[in-house]
Amino acid sequence: MAKTFTRADFLRFKQAPKAPIPTPPGGDNLDKYTGEWTFETAAHLLRRATFGASLQQMRDAANSDLDSIINQLFEELPLPDEPINFILEDDPFVPIGESWVNQPYVGRDADPDFAQQQQITRRRSLRAWIMQAIFKSGINIREKMTLFWHNHFVIQSSIIQDPNFVYNYIHTIRQNALGNFKDFVGKITIDPAMLRYLNGNQNNQNAPNENYARELFELFTIGKGELAGPNDYTTFTEDDVVAAAKVLTGWRDDGYGGRNGGVASSRFVGPLHDRSNKEFSHRFNNTVISNQLETEYLALIDMIFEQEEVSRFICRKLYRWFVYYDINEEVEANIIEPMAEIMRNNNYDIVEPLKVLLSSNHFFNICNIGPMIKNPIDFFSQMFVHHEVGFPQNPLLEYRIHNRLTSVFESLEMIYFEPPNVAGWKPYYQEPQFYRIWINSVTLASRQNITNLLMSGDVNIGDFNLTIDPLAYIENFDNPYDPNALIHEIARYIFPNGITETQKDFLKEILIPGLPDFEWTVEYSDYVGDPEDEDKKRGVETKLRSLFSAFFSMPEYYLS
Repeated sequence: MAKTFTRADFLRFKQAPKAPIPTPPGGDNLDKYTGEWTFETAAHLLRRATFGASLQQMRDAANSDLDSIINQLFEELPLPDEPINFILEDDPFVPIGESWVNQPYVGRDADPDFAQQQQITRRRSLRAWIMQAIFKSGINIREKMTLFWHNHFVIQSSIIQDPNFVYNYIHTIRQNALGNFKDFVGKITIDPAMLRYLNGNQNNQNAPNENYARELFELFTIGKGELAGPNDYTTFTEDDVVAAAKVLTGWRDDGYGGRNGGVASSRFVGPLHDRSNKEFSHRFNNTVISNQLETEYLALIDMIFEQEEVSRFICRKLYRWFVYYDINEEVEANIIEPMAEIMRNNNYDIVEPLKVLLSSNHFFNICNIGPMIKNPIDFFSQMFVHHEVGFPQNPLLEYRIHNRLTSVFESLEMIYFEPPNVAGWKPYYQEPQFYRIWINSVTLASRQNITNLLMSGDVNIGDFNLTIDPLAYIENFDNPYDPNALIHEIARYIFPNGITETQKDFLKEILIPGLPDFEWTVEYSDYVGDPEDEDKKRGVETKLRSLFSAFFSMPEYYLS
């Protein structure tokens, strides 16, 4: 049986010294990395910029070069196919295996219970579909950025409820994930799901609703600065929120609950719009917006984006997503400020500043390799992708498996389409803990229980066994016959900074407890010589499963 790591083990190994990775020779700055391109540097980039890479993909990246991998990460790919009905057999509009996107709900008036069932099954389909997109995203950054923007422009599916609205929202997110930030803000402002989530669909001239206006300033564009005076937050004032809410009056969502054919859309209703002059504070040079009706929201966004703080605000969020949470004065001056300038010089396009960041000396600095705690989606997607966990070719069964996997994330406090509030997941903004919030007495036990179950080989969904095959994983290692080399090679592939000799000895004790090294060499050689012998296979596989369970329980595996 695999050893269960205690909290003391966790803390002890967390503090253990690691093999050093050279600091970039060009210094700790935003200049392009010119150091040696190694397996470790390639793996670092892939861990941060993707949802996982197989061992061969890591090796291929190491044999390539930085520019080629950056170009591959940002290559424009076809969009995923639409989610399908995988379970509800008597849906008259959507047969099994067909897309339900933009389809109505049958019998909302005559049979509301069945309409509710349609919504529930489509929400399950949507959650399975997004997990499928993550696992199949490959060496490309788009899905990682889609999750980033979902955490930035937050909605909650449980509040929206209509999966057509949620699909339309995430489709907009994905299409604009690597586009122009300013244009993106304009599209999300009148997105029907966002109108519903932050009450923009209730905003009218007689009763302006300030919810979206406030978040547009505070969370989506310029950020809430230090308090400079009564109702003045350095970047905007309370009076600006009031004026912005008036600018945004008159927008409504359509298609909710399957009405109007089920197509999620938005529209402007002129009589509900406030036609007065909207006067903004000195923070926006006392700008006045008026008489532009349905284009007034674009004038509001133009006004906000005239402030340089917008570029700094979004670059800080990108930095915390891809590099580290601690933005001190040095990072602000040497990384955030030049990155923000690149963004402004590129008219707020996202790609160029992000490419510069991920290619920089700073990104490959030893201090930034390994200190980030993986969020739950990263933790499991990288495990599944790197170890090439197979899924069935039957798309309906594959949806069932992905849907089952989404329930895993409930105990880990990160459910796609369900951030806890409009600010997103706390590890990306909550001082001083930041990423450490991901690990607590509940989530740590859940992660370990799930990985142990996966490694047990006993996860069966229908007739399909969902597991990691450790024998297939090590068969292409340089020297799987030597237990010392085997353990170090596993650590090299799945940990950001490898392991110490003390840790290697601890792990070897799990693989071959109390036995000399040659015992593993003989046993593994016997299996390779006769792989059809079930007893030999089972003996080696059981030892490897215990070893991998121990690896997955170590704190290094939680790091990126």
